[in-house]
Amino acid sequence: MKQKTLFYCTECGNETAKWAGKCPACGAWNTIMEQPEPTKTARSGKSARVGSVRRACPVTELKTDEEIRFPTGMGELDRVLGGGAVKGSLVLVGGAPGIGKSTLMLQICSKLCEFSKVLYVSGEESEHQLKLRAKRLRVESSSLYVISETCLGDLLESVAEEKPDILIVDSIQTLYNDALDSPAGSVSQVKDCTMALMQLAKGQGITVFVIGHVNKEGSIAGPKVLEHMVDCVLYFEGDQHTSYRILRAAKNRFGATNEIGVFEMRSEGLVEVENPSEMLLSGRPDDAPGTCVACVMEGMRPILAEVQALVVTSPAGNPRRTSNGFDYNRAAMLLAVLEKRGGLKVSACDAYLNIIGGLYLDEPAADLAAIVALASSYLDRPVPSDLVAIGEVGLTGELRTVNQLEQRISEVQRLGFRKCVIPAHRVGDLRRYPDLQLIPARNIGEAIRAALRPSE
Repeated sequence: MKQKTLFYCTECGNETAKWAGKCPACGAWNTIMEQPEPTKTARSGKSARVGSVRRACPVTELKTDEEIRFPTGMGELDRVLGGGAVKGSLVLVGGAPGIGKSTLMLQICSKLCEFSKVLYVSGEESEHQLKLRAKRLRVESSSLYVISETCLGDLLESVAEEKPDILIVDSIQTLYNDALDSPAGSVSQVKDCTMALMQLAKGQGITVFVIGHVNKEGSIAGPKVLEHMVDCVLYFEGDQHTSYRILRAAKNRFGATNEIGVFEMRSEGLVEVENPSEMLLSGRPDDAPGTCVACVMEGMRPILAEVQALVVTSPAGNPRRTSNGFDYNRAAMLLAVLEKRGGLKVSACDAYLNIIGGLYLDEPAADLAAIVALASSYLDRPVPSDLVAIGEVGLTGELRTVNQLEQRISEVQRLGFRKCVIPAHRVGDLRRYPDLQLIPARNIGEAIRAALRPSE
């Protein structure tokens, strides 16, 4: 009997009976791949089934007095996870090759092994390589077990034999179920292996950390359903040519998703950066036009970031607009507001906007700092180095308030800044700061004049 052929979308995992250039489910182009239909034995998933049959029980009988969170040994990682890892959860950590995912996972084993048994499964490194990396990171514990394995069945047997409290899989793309005919890393393999790990976590209460690679678009490689299956999705970001790394939560069933963790990559491993603002502002030039400091909120943490702008006369008829770390459409809107309401003829100029330190400012509180930096570059007049601008800019040029303004201003004062431009209608609601001058502004014209006023 001829084997039936199915077609899979590598982006979303949608199955179709025939090939198409565009996926009908997610709309991605050139992502449909041919693959033989799995056998009934493989579809049933009996080889990957973990634990016994569970029965439903009333929610009133469930106990919640037991502490389900535990620290990982890294405060920045605990912050992103919502206060620590949750027992029986499935956490997916994604990032570009060489960014530090394996280093982070192996490094937290030093703390986790103090109160639990950890099994580290690597499909990309041998046991000898893991030993060398653990020695470099100074991770030495008899409670840490390592194995180099890519077969799902053998992995489950090792878990049943060792009975670990925490399982780390590096990486999900190298794991395969031998009951399926597709190669490792394919859509069906990633879905089946992740489902088996999810059953393992929920059925036996084992906390599972899974490392995943990212594709060229920056999202985790494999079907999108992979991110829906896990409890937490963490992205490890950063430029390989710089030493700083940012950990973000794209999904978290046990906490907020707007927290970030900042690390510095050194020869001895990842080191936590407890004060990211000082790191982001280090090396800031003095009396240089086109730079202004903004205060944004990453979760409950206020962070000061430097916004740089460069406005030059365009040699061509079509001026160029470029933004790095700032939304392109919002930058274009701010340039239009600056010309219409601020009176600066920037439509005939090339404009470049850059956020220092690899941050992406996606909240409106950074609008005023971007406006001031653009005006400073256009007029070639520097912004005082002790000034911060906070506020949202509307299409009529007015300044709107932002949330958690009191907390932002406290962080501005703590870092030694002396002036802060804020929306005028909020000045009366704020308490007085002895070492910080609050400069009210109703629109961008008043804000630019206040920020670019010659120092007395």
